[in-house]
Amino acid sequence: MMKPILILFLFLTTAIYAQTPPKPYGALPSKRQLAWHDIEVYGLIHFTPTTFENKEWGFGDADPKTFNPTDFNADQIIKAAKAGGLKGIILVAKHHDGFALWPTKTTDYNISKSPFRAGKGNLVKEVEQAVRKNGLKFGVYCSPWDRNNALYGTDKYLAIYQAQLKELYSNFGELFMSWHDGANGGDGYYGGAKEKRSIDNTTYYDWKNTWAITRKMQPMANIFSDIGLDIRWVGNEDGHAAPTSWATFTPMAPDGKNEAVPGQANYPQSPEGIRNGKFWMPAECDVPLRKGWFYHANEKPKTPETLFDLYLKSVGRGAGLDLGLAPDTRGQLHKDDVAALKTFGDMVKHTFENNLAKNAQIKASNSRGKKYAVTSLLDGKRESYWATEDDIHQASLEVDLKTTKTFDIISLQEYIPLGQRIEAYNIEVFEKNAWKKVYDGTSIGAKRLINLESPVTTDKVKINITKSPVCITLSEIGLYKKAV
Repeated sequence: MMKPILILFLFLTTAIYAQTPPKPYGALPSKRQLAWHDIEVYGLIHFTPTTFENKEWGFGDADPKTFNPTDFNADQIIKAAKAGGLKGIILVAKHHDGFALWPTKTTDYNISKSPFRAGKGNLVKEVEQAVRKNGLKFGVYCSPWDRNNALYGTDKYLAIYQAQLKELYSNFGELFMSWHDGANGGDGYYGGAKEKRSIDNTTYYDWKNTWAITRKMQPMANIFSDIGLDIRWVGNEDGHAAPTSWATFTPMAPDGKNEAVPGQANYPQSPEGIRNGKFWMPAECDVPLRKGWFYHANEKPKTPETLFDLYLKSVGRGAGLDLGLAPDTRGQLHKDDVAALKTFGDMVKHTFENNLAKNAQIKASNSRGKKYAVTSLLDGKRESYWATEDDIHQASLEVDLKTTKTFDIISLQEYIPLGQRIEAYNIEVFEKNAWKKVYDGTSIGAKRLINLESPVTTDKVKINITKSPVCITLSEIGLYKKAV
């Protein structure tokens, strides 16, 4: 017969264990990365003299007087973005043409030499103020390649570029992103010298020390580039990640190169990520709203249906969706762009505003304890989660909807502060007195939106986690019917 004191010891041990959180697994997101995951959809504004030249890339030789929007309206642009569901804006403060949209001390090739606001304007400040007024997050992109600067390609240019970053980091409030791409060297104007200048992109920008400036001055700014440090490029400009999408990644040099830097990395692995990669480095899926990044009158914006599909294949695969916004020569978004954004935003809003599982009863094959119970899965809070005991790496959740529901999108979210854990799962629905499999999946991560081939009608759903190297965590589940 078991002694009372032993029974008490076992009871207390079990109770304590049941309140102990699971141990983290693999690379983990930082505070700034968790904040980035919450944003999900944001925009990238391209608006420079290139807009007025009807080009995609400026050569660096446009007269500053070329930049002369007839009716610039930052509020119009940001309100349209907000209606589209965008929660952040990155402004291209300087593109490859070298024209700075703020009155910088680092180069004469800037907005003060244009007719904009009679030479007294600061377009970066106007956009930043409109962004904050409308409740969005603000970020900047300052191109390291400068096709106008006479010193580009020499050892004197880096100090100029770093000074530009310092100005942007100092004068426009807290940034959610510092965005960098891999365009490096080539044909340009270079202070009047029409020539090609090449640089060694592994050393020229001294990224280690350059990004140390970002970390010091803007600690909550996520650094985006081909190699992170916080957010990686997905490897295409089509707006989608791979069906299996890992938030972990290890930047590596491509074949024939000896170092991974912006402009050269292991792109074939970027869309999917790397399971058990060294770093938490989720993907950004950047794609222009129109065909090009800059405004061209002969182009049309993507349809709301296309944008919704990209949302499912980016945000719905644990990545972020970065939509390129291109103001026209007035300095506003075209009415077609405004309409496309509004309809897309409404589709997302109305699709996900009603979780058809919200009143369901859930039974789990295993739970860690009261603090990690299945009720967490329907409370709408990312910070609470259901978890299994340490030695349970497979589990099933049976969702009883109580009444018949029709849905075509299933949402799953892991508790990512403890890492990306789940590697395989499937989903079944109860139909004609039998369980029918409707989906086989691999990764989940921050968010997985499963778009079923056709709507299903059922009163019971089963989620089977079939593979995980450690105990399981899930933060939220949802069933939704796409709004038309």
